Amino acid sequence: MNLKKFALVAVCLVAVAAVLSAGCVTTEDAPRQVISLSSTIGPVDAGMIPALEDAYMEKNPNVVIRHIKAGTGATIDTAKTNDIVDLVIVHAKSLEEQFVADGWGTERIPLMYNDYVLMGPADDPAGVKGMTDITEALEAIEDTQSHFVSRGDNSGTNVKEKELWTAAGITPSGSWYEIYEKGASGNGPTLMYTDAEDAYTVMDRATYLTKKESLKNIVILVEKDERMLNFINIIPCNPEKMPKVDAEGAEEFINWLVSDEAQKIIAEFGVDKYGEPLFFPNAGSDVF
Repeated sequence: MNLKKFALVAVCLVAVAAVLSAGCVTTEDAPRQVISLSSTIGPVDAGMIPALEDAYMEKNPNVVIRHIKAGTGATIDTAKTNDIVDLVIVHAKSLEEQFVADGWGTERIPLMYNDYVLMGPADDPAGVKGMTDITEALEAIEDTQSHFVSRGDNSGTNVKEKELWTAAGITPSGSWYEIYEKGASGNGPTLMYTDAEDAYTVMDRATYLTKKESLKNIVILVEKDERMLNFINIIPCNPEKMPKVDAEGAEEFINWLVSDEAQKIIAEFGVDKYGEPLFFPNAGSDVF
């Protein structure tokens, strides 16, 4: 075969291959739908949000879910200033209700919950160990001027902490009450800082369980007060206010999140590693 014939055959083979490949579009080649989620930090760092995302994407291979994590206040602000966010997952009722009332979100939808605990030094200088009333515990901390660390960042955890102080009739101030300068980095870093300072703090149980083995000084002192429940909810972003929102994609994802399948994932998550779940299912509940 001379060079001209060889070149012609090569060109023909390439053309045939191109035609064949064009007729064999795989799932991976199909356009992918991207759903953008802005979430509070705790469930992301605990691995709960990634686990739910992975399960949904496995069922829907043409969907990609991308999340941004921040404290609840910052999560909501991100959604308001970045109209490519399709839904938020947050945990501060007052901020959630305002987000919906202002037209940024369409409704609050219950997803899951856990609880907050009061943690502090094992030697407990405020004498709160075993109390079941968080108000009495906070009063004792203020009375003894015991070192307390706050995230101070308008996150869901910080909002809850401030609500608890307000309910106790206390405006915490003074050298004993420290606002952690890196509180916006999340509950994990805040808990580890509090442990290093051998101080008190309000913390969600999931963060405690995931960091328990690393703690050297502080322990759970007050727990199981109903006022310390931590409800984590979904809010779809409003496409009328944010035109780039993928309302249909968000709705499909949300419908799956509240399904029995997803709620079972929530109920079982963490049990094998920590001996108890990090979160509890709450879809369809009237309490959130």
